[in-house]
Amino acid sequence: MQSEVSVSPSVLLVEAFYGGSHKQLIDLLKENINGCSVFTLPAKKWHWRARTAALYFSQTIPVCPSYRVLFSSSVLNLCELVALRPDLARLKKVLYFHENQLVYPVRKDQDRDFQYGYNQVLSCLVSDVVVFNSLFNMDSFLSSITSFMKKIPDHRPRDLDQLIRPRCVVLSFPLQFPDVSRFLPKHKLLRQPAEPGPAGDLIMSRNEQQQISSEGEDPHQSTSGARTNQEPVGEEGSEDQDKPLHIVWPHRWEHDKNPELFFNTLLKLKERQLHFHLSVLGETFTDVPEVFSEARRVLDPHILNWGFLPSKEEYLRVLCQADVVVSTSNHEFFGVAMLEAVHCGCFPLCPKALVYPEIFPGQYLYATPEQLCKRLQGLCRRPDVARRHIVQVNTASFSWASLKQRFQDLLAAEHL
Repeated sequence: MQSEVSVSPSVLLVEAFYGGSHKQLIDLLKENINGCSVFTLPAKKWHWRARTAALYFSQTIPVCPSYRVLFSSSVLNLCELVALRPDLARLKKVLYFHENQLVYPVRKDQDRDFQYGYNQVLSCLVSDVVVFNSLFNMDSFLSSITSFMKKIPDHRPRDLDQLIRPRCVVLSFPLQFPDVSRFLPKHKLLRQPAEPGPAGDLIMSRNEQQQISSEGEDPHQSTSGARTNQEPVGEEGSEDQDKPLHIVWPHRWEHDKNPELFFNTLLKLKERQLHFHLSVLGETFTDVPEVFSEARRVLDPHILNWGFLPSKEEYLRVLCQADVVVSTSNHEFFGVAMLEAVHCGCFPLCPKALVYPEIFPGQYLYATPEQLCKRLQGLCRRPDVARRHIVQVNTASFSWASLKQRFQDLLAAEHL
């Protein structure tokens, strides 16, 4: 697919898997960067896109002397494309990693297809700039190259990480946060800004820490010297306490998001006769884990929303009505859904692993399934703690407004 372009396009945007966050980024760049020409393939059959998209694009992208920059995601085998199209090899080539195949979770290591990771390494070697959406994504990729290449039976290449590292930069995925004030319940609108803590982060009030730790672990190992938040008080207090906690899980219905852990935790809450409401959102694909159908049956009395919401407005409305957003992922290189939920005022609970410690302060992280269960148990018993808490994540730093200049510089014709 080709977009309408200006008379003399200078930036060639190529996306082999035009869907989800990949589509969001391409659309954002097209709308905000002058002189873009866009070529895409639909977000279907990911494995075939990774294998064959380069040959397809080599035949469909016309020769254009005004091109100066080529931007693509790491789904595309960029090495193949520039070999097939030497006119594109002269461009400044920017490769963007939404995820990396060297550490992408598989059930068994022998199930990992060597070719996908190998293609990404080759693409890095022909790129001028290699961009990762998080430090975790970059470090996990570079640190895995040597062991990954040991799968080759003999005559292995050496020091590839050292060749690639100087080309690497971290540039967060840019989000466009909409105004959701019309969807927010009264208690979220009434929240007041919290005071900064000693390290510049916002911190939980001592009262909140005591309330949650009484039902689980203390979210801070040490609270000495901590300032307290100014919590809103008023007539809505009893409502905050009486209404069941609304838990939302807004992720793809696939095994790498670990729905088994999430639903097993909720079943424990149900067994303990704790009150909560549940919204399970996110896209479904061909192979939906069996746990979803069983969970829907058992948790039916708690369910408010179940399944993908095609309307972005309705999706944001549910997030605004929810109290807690949970991730149980085994795989996450950035986490758009969690940041969108935080923007809508949800209290986040994430694994103390993957990209999450890079974005979320320690009070929102759990290290074990038992800790997750204790945290949710405490919030079920005191839902007002989540509803009054001011989430201590600066979502503005991930906004397009904050990142626009860096992307403009990235797509400028001169090399960084």
